[in-house]
Amino acid sequence: MTAPLLEVEGLKKYFPVRRTILGRVTQEIRAVDGVSFTIAAGETLGLVGESGCGKSTVGKLALRLIPPSAGRIRLEGEPIEALRPRAMRAYRRRLQIVFQDPFASLNPRLRVGAIVAEPLLNYGARKGAALEAEVAGLLAKVGLEEGAMRRFPHEFSGGQRQRIGIARALALKPRLIVCDEPVSALDVSVQAQVVNLLRDLQREFGLSYLFIAHDLAVVEHMSHRVAVMYLGRIVEQASRQSLFASPRHPYTKALLSAVPRIDGDDARRTRIRLLGEVPSALNPPSGCHFHPRCPWAEARCRSEDPRLREISPGHHVACHLAEDQSLAATASTSTSQPGAASA
Repeated sequence: MTAPLLEVEGLKKYFPVRRTILGRVTQEIRAVDGVSFTIAAGETLGLVGESGCGKSTVGKLALRLIPPSAGRIRLEGEPIEALRPRAMRAYRRRLQIVFQDPFASLNPRLRVGAIVAEPLLNYGARKGAALEAEVAGLLAKVGLEEGAMRRFPHEFSGGQRQRIGIARALALKPRLIVCDEPVSALDVSVQAQVVNLLRDLQREFGLSYLFIAHDLAVVEHMSHRVAVMYLGRIVEQASRQSLFASPRHPYTKALLSAVPRIDGDDARRTRIRLLGEVPSALNPPSGCHFHPRCPWAEARCRSEDPRLREISPGHHVACHLAEDQSLAATASTSTSQPGAASA
């Protein structure tokens, strides 16, 4: 077995929001609270969950764009969590990102050629005709003509701008690209084009992706494995086939029950509606963070924090009741509560 390309272990990120006069932290947001996962070479790990659960923060931590409060990050076996920016520079070539908003992630004052060439220039690439040819080749890889180099970002559509962002991410031939909701701001037809482009590039260059999204249909199409986050923690992690065919955490079940289907299965599925709102990361619930909204919560769920454990080969769940097969059936009370909030 080869070592994973990226290893994340016990990763935490707490943001202080209140301090005493002497500077002691008295209140903090637990944006990421003990996240662990691995990504193999050539693999895509989909990271899903509701808005505000900490997905994007995990991506920034994995890239060392922000320092972690605790935990370990290893890139090809080398620890990088404590590196200072100067020492981290050597690793930047292997780690890149595609941002969520293609309208805000490109410098409007630069032409596309300069935007794509910037990473190459930062790492001492050739200049002149050789650099121009390399940029033209990168644009061709993402389906844009050479003439795009001389135009500004505002002259392109959203899908074309995202292709420019992908070309920029490819410039340094990275090993891992963090895709931070790369299609959420695009039309559905354009989403499919960008997702298919990412898959084609993965096969061609052997790329690994941390694919952050809240659209489960896109994640199912894109990912090899899927991790589900809730309030700063991973509550379920499994292969794509296992998670979508047999979800074991109540939160995952609720998310999947809300995904529209066109295969005629909707009539036989029961929609799980969750009570209440997502708790605040300033004051997360004791025990299992999901217990205030869980239709099956028991007394120990309110006091005992479930650890992420393997319940079948490759399938990890943080739930005290994960082995209870009766949870596969939807609780009748979960769809009849007034004022229930859907996942």
